[in-house]
Amino acid sequence: MAREISPKEFKVLIERDEDGYFVASVPALPGCHTQAKDLEELRRRVREAIKLCLSVAKTDPQYRKKIQLFAYEPSFVGVELVSV
Repeated sequence: MAREISPKEFKVLIERDEDGYFVASVPALPGCHTQAKDLEELRRRVREAIKLCLSVAKTDPQYRKKIQLFAYEPSFVGVELVSV
């Protein structure tokens, strides 16, 4: 029997790439990421990506092992601009 993956709320990291796309990743679910031109579309797509990853986790023991080994919950510290 597959165990339930929790929690149901996930921290999502959002960045903007060099082409202007917003890119989201979910550190608690390795490989869970998506992109979109605007934030509204990104939010829709990241929900879909999370649902897909949770669905895979229910049936794929290898993915569940990746979650155990590589997942983390980020704690935001800040952003710095460093000159060298």
